[in-house]
Amino acid sequence: MTRTASSPLPSIADTLEDVGQGYSPDEERPLASYSAAMATYIALVAAAAGVARRAGLSAPDTIRPWDLALVTVATHKLSRLISRANITSPLRAPFTRYRGVGGPAELAEDARGEGHRHVIGELVTCPFCVGQWIATAFVAGLVAAPRQTRVVAAVFSVVAGSDALQLLYRRLHVEQD
Repeated sequence: MTRTASSPLPSIADTLEDVGQGYSPDEERPLASYSAAMATYIALVAAAAGVARRAGLSAPDTIRPWDLALVTVATHKLSRLISRANITSPLRAPFTRYRGVGGPAELAEDARGEGHRHVIGELVTCPFCVGQWIATAFVAGLVAAPRQTRVVAAVFSVVAGSDALQLLYRRLHVEQD
């Protein structure tokens, strides 16, 4: 642990490094970068809440089940599009390494680099991880601009339904051959 002459207390980075060594002594885990990613998420949520408050918006007492179903399907589709689709690979390329085909119209990629770069690579290749950010944006959209959010969510939900039909068609067609 490195301490400066001006401060006898360890820095946050030193503390996280010590915690990381205890957490995973045989494998480097970028805890400081994970912490930065969480702090970024929290800051964005807090900023959105502040903007909503200044605009006079408040959270609804309830969110309709139909809206939850719509944004759930849309979140699923958009998270897979961002984290796995061929067409979005240029967005992931600075943070990932191509490994091969991962499924129908999907790629398999690994996070690369160290620190923040590696954590962003993990985030953008994990549909579960990026789904949290997308879901937050959709729910915030339901509060701030519900009509527009429903339209955007409908597009991704329809594409998800179409994908399911494409896979079903493929399975039925392959079984007949």
